Amino acid sequence: MRSLKLQALVAALTVLSGGVAAACDRMEKVVAVWLPIMQTTAYYVALEEGLFEKACIEVVSNKLEAPNQIIDALVGARADFGPPGAAAGIAMLAESKFPGTFKAFGLQGGGVKVGLINDGLIVKADSDIKSFADLKGKKLGHVPGIQWRTISRHMVRAAGLDPEKDVTLVDLAVGMQVPAVVGGSVDATLSLEPVGSVAVASGQAKRAITNPVAQVIADPFYSGVSLLTLKFLKERPQVAKKVVEVIDAATKLANDDFDKYKPIIPKYTPIRPDQLDLLAKPYLRAFAELNDTDLNSYQALVDVFQKEGVLQSRIDVRDKILKPTDFGS
Repeated sequence: MRSLKLQALVAALTVLSGGVAAACDRMEKVVAVWLPIMQTTAYYVALEEGLFEKACIEVVSNKLEAPNQIIDALVGARADFGPPGAAAGIAMLAESKFPGTFKAFGLQGGGVKVGLINDGLIVKADSDIKSFADLKGKKLGHVPGIQWRTISRHMVRAAGLDPEKDVTLVDLAVGMQVPAVVGGSVDATLSLEPVGSVAVASGQAKRAITNPVAQVIADPFYSGVSLLTLKFLKERPQVAKKVVEVIDAATKLANDDFDKYKPIIPKYTPIRPDQLDLLAKPYLRAFAELNDTDLNSYQALVDVFQKEGVLQSRIDVRDKILKPTDFGS
């Protein structure tokens, strides 16, 4: 039933055309913060298809470079929502410190079983590094911030190494990761797409492992989440509902015809037009589609934060997932 409603929503939003401003009593301004990664694809689709405008929403779109910046902007009420690709683990860490900040309404990642790529262990083309166990005495780069540092520590520990002694972890902005590997300032990076695709396309780097995190933490693995601030949800529930509907509709469009939307990716991420053939499709889950498998996977990530001592007590992610009743009547 929820899937049928999602299909109907996509149809309703995509058939609209022309005269948007005239059809709206007013345009609601909404502030979004996002990262230039593949997990954010549904947001790119929503922008390109004009779905926000068709829902009478004017989006102030702010690109940031690190996951913690997204969460900081939402906690500080400088943004209303984080579209697909906000840091799933940091969101729950922020919730533990500032309860009642977020509601999650979608997940993004990849996995071995679904055959879609979320992350990779990136090394030079001629490197003999084949696993995290081969990183002893070496430098591992990762997306800046506590989420990927925590995940990296966990991956190193799962390989039988001590993240305090055996490996040097290095914060690296997304756009700097392939150059850092190729230039030798790090030996490897644990990178989100499209970094792996950029690496392969360069011919100078490669994926030593595809979807390593799904192999250790949960399969599928979701490192990205869509977030609404509770402030936005309480003050403008119907506008928040429209935002969720737009992202759900765009998620379905991206999932159903990724090849159609691939050409827009270079506009928003480091991928170049000549690299599109190597681009990996992300695994995107809409609010209307979330199921127990998805939520169990999200829980597994959040539990890693507790195991690594970042979270002091367990958080049940199901308590933080948006419910239809949150929009009121």
